[in-house]
Amino acid sequence: MSTTHTHTHAHAHAGDDNGTELGQNATLHEPISADGTPEPGKSYTVPARCGRAVRVKAGQTIRISNPHGTQVCDTWIFNATHLNEFLSFEHTRAYIDKIIPQPGDPLVTNHRRPIAELVADTSPGVHDTLIAACDLYRYQNLGVESYHDNCSDNLRLALKAIGLRTREVPQPFNLWMNIPVKPDYTIEWLPPVSKAGDHVDIKAAMDCIVVMSACPQDIIPINALNPVEVEFTVLA
Repeated sequence: MSTTHTHTHAHAHAGDDNGTELGQNATLHEPISADGTPEPGKSYTVPARCGRAVRVKAGQTIRISNPHGTQVCDTWIFNATHLNEFLSFEHTRAYIDKIIPQPGDPLVTNHRRPIAELVADTSPGVHDTLIAACDLYRYQNLGVESYHDNCSDNLRLALKAIGLRTREVPQPFNLWMNIPVKPDYTIEWLPPVSKAGDHVDIKAAMDCIVVMSACPQDIIPINALNPVEVEFTVLA
C-alpha cells in the first residue's frame, strides 16, 4: 500500500524545540497519578489513541501487554533525572549490532549507556526501531485535513500530565509494529504478527520515565486499521 502523498504541513508551534503538542486529547487529563508513580503490581490501561507516562525505578521491570495482539505501542524511556538523556535506537542498533532487540539485549541512551534491558518477549519478536512516531504532519501527508491523534502529541501530553516536558520526540521502540525490510531495501507496512496477550518485559537500569502510546494510526494497516488499548504493569 503506497504511503506517498502530497506534503501539506501544519503551522508549527512557536519556540525553539519540539516539545509542545499541536493538539490535545484525553491523555492530558488522565495520568496514572500526579507524578506518574505507579502502584506496583497494578495493571494500567493505555486507552486507544492515547498515551501514559509511568515512573520505573532502577531494578524494576515494566510489563507492556498487547491484549488484542493487533496494537502497536510506541514506547519511550527517559532518564528520570535528565530528560535530555533517553533511549536512542540509532545508538542502540550500533551497540547491539541488531535492528530489533531480543531478550537479553541492553537498550542504550544517546549517551551510549544502558537505560534498560529487554528481558522477556512472548511475541514472535517482530518490532520496529526504524520508523518515527506518527505526528500531525504524517497524517496531513496521508490526506487528513483536521487534527488527528498521534503518538508524538501523546508523548508530549503524557509527560505534561505528570508535570514534565521533553525538548524533542526521540525515535520510539515501536512494539509489535511490523515493518519488514525487503531484499531491495524497500519496506512494507503490515499488521502485527503478535497474538492476544503477548507482552514484553523491560527492566530499568536507572530511574526512568517510560511513556507509551497506543498508536492512533487508522489509515495504513499497522494496527489492523483499528486502534485499541494496551496495558502495562510495573511488577512488584
